[in-house]
Amino acid sequence: MISYDLKCKEGHRFEAVLPSMFSDNPDCACGAGTSRIPSRVNTSGMASAGPSRDEMPNTWRGTHSGDKDFVRSWHKKMVKREKLEEKYPELAGDRRPVLAHEGAFEAAPVRAGDALATQMAKETFGSTAKAETKKPKKP
Repeated sequence: MISYDLKCKEGHRFEAVLPSMFSDNPDCACGAGTSRIPSRVNTSGMASAGPSRDEMPNTWRGTHSGDKDFVRSWHKKMVKREKLEEKYPELAGDRRPVLAHEGAFEAAPVRAGDALATQMAKETFGSTAKAETKKPKKP
């Protein structure tokens, strides 16, 4: 079933549900013949994920010197964002802390859980060998 907007020769407009796009147009209530017209385009109600955590103010000036209403509005936005991220985890992005961001890792910071421990040890200590711990000998 397909919904169509129709207009008769007298100027009356109405909507009709037809079984197929090849079905004949129904006559208007006034008895005049009808023709199909384009449906209106709905441009409102666009979806938005809202501001991300990166856009949240993180300085005293950014919060308008701690303005209560401004902070409250951001709190509401972030609570809404948290609920959205729980439902759609892909919106949360990478929330792991940055562990290293200098030297060899300046262009691509190391994050918690990355499999770069060997490379990180080599850059930091010049070696990847683990320190051997001495076990006390049993008499």
